[in-house]
Amino acid sequence: MIEKEQQKSTSIRVALNTGVLYARMLISMGISFYSVRLVLNALGTADFGLFNLITGVIVMFTFLNAAMTTSTQRYLSFHQGTGDLDMQVKVFANSWILHIIIGFVIVAVLLALSPFFFDGFLNIPVDRVSTAKSIYYFLAGSMFFTVVTVPFTALLNAHENMLWLAVVMVIESFLKLVVAFSLTWFAEEDRLFFYGFLMAGVTIVSFLLYAIFCLKKYNECSIRSFAVDKILMKELGSFAGWNLFANICYVLNTQGINVLLNVFFGIIVNAAYGIANQVNGQVRGLSFTLLQALNPQIMKSEGMNNRERMLRTAMWATKLGFFLVAFFAIPLIFQMSVVLKFWLKNVPEHTDVFCSLFLIATLINQLTVGITPAIQAMGNIKNFQITIGSVALLTLPICYLSLKYGGMPTSFVFVVIVAVEIITGFLKIVILKKQSGVQISEYLKSVIKMVIPICITCAIVYLATNWIHSDIRIVLTLAISFILFPVVFYFIGLDSVEKNQIVALIQRLLPGKEKK
Repeated sequence: MIEKEQQKSTSIRVALNTGVLYARMLISMGISFYSVRLVLNALGTADFGLFNLITGVIVMFTFLNAAMTTSTQRYLSFHQGTGDLDMQVKVFANSWILHIIIGFVIVAVLLALSPFFFDGFLNIPVDRVSTAKSIYYFLAGSMFFTVVTVPFTALLNAHENMLWLAVVMVIESFLKLVVAFSLTWFAEEDRLFFYGFLMAGVTIVSFLLYAIFCLKKYNECSIRSFAVDKILMKELGSFAGWNLFANICYVLNTQGINVLLNVFFGIIVNAAYGIANQVNGQVRGLSFTLLQALNPQIMKSEGMNNRERMLRTAMWATKLGFFLVAFFAIPLIFQMSVVLKFWLKNVPEHTDVFCSLFLIATLINQLTVGITPAIQAMGNIKNFQITIGSVALLTLPICYLSLKYGGMPTSFVFVVIVAVEIITGFLKIVILKKQSGVQISEYLKSVIKMVIPICITCAIVYLATNWIHSDIRIVLTLAISFILFPVVFYFIGLDSVEKNQIVALIQRLLPGKEKK
């Protein structure tokens, strides 16, 4: 009876946290899309592409930070599962020390590499090099605050305090909108400079909001005494180290491609890539938001030695993540040109193709998205990260050789990304089987059950939109996608237990429907 009440309480908490995060995401998404339109029109295609290029270079050096994010989140949530407060205090303190060190190292490396980037490597117009350097220094400085924010956001996630995460992210989105509006106050040639400066300021404000709240709210969050635990520090560093290689590969697959496109095609293509990355990031955020709500439960379940619950939650995260991404990706892929023209006044060349291929790669990734937190929860991540990272690392050299010697078009890089996602997805399933005993055939059945609904929906949308050649095509696409796909996914993509979970969850959340 007690266990059932705990499960019920957990389900409601996860549902409420998910609702808060999605409310935040919808607000942030709307503001973000409008901000991109304002910034693109204020800066122009060339300067917008230049800013995305510099941002991509900076982001390439956050791989170490991303590795530590996963490490901190895992250990805080795991020890919450064990109920060991002393270990939570030690994890936070030692994690923050590591992040301060990492922050200084990343900034130092960025400053040291500045001459290399701006003395001929990046394809930047001569008259914009000076401005590009200024933006680079602004963003390099703000990177320190991005790094040292991580332990605080990890602590909020471990406590499943999604409300404050949502509040800060919405504030951050509004500040970016204010920055976008303010660009018209400056002379046209100075807008890019001030945009970089103000965006760096937004990062510092976010850090202060996270840090002040956590320092006042949580006992394990303290900066009064730093008791370095060498054994724990080594353990945190080791766990992060195995995540490091995979994170490097992920960054190379995204921002490395951005730099590669710049070298071969110039900053105009970077503008198209930046918009495509923005669209993909917002759609992918639908799944990330869900994982943000479910990850603490995955980690805590393993901490309580309840692996069956951990794996069930991870699979549930995969199915829901795939559904949420597909729900919006299907109509976007079919009507990308129309959406981009409606959203942006001036659409850079290649943007529609980049966006569609990016979304396809993300859909494939979502078929195994729950496996990574499951492996991380179990703690044995060495073979997983080495294998997945090694395969993913092939993306950049294949793209480079194809562009340099094969004369391939810009869209070919996304074809490579899609192919690599398919290969790494299968490898994730194989490794999960070895570590947890989950049968490959059973997992593939679940994958097929998720893929069939999207195939049925896409086939019907394709046939319907090819029969009708008028302005109502987009309305028809939206109607078929938003009505047909959820129905087919419910009946084909979910098993009986998952259907009952959805029905029970809806009953609990509706006023007056909760069963006694």
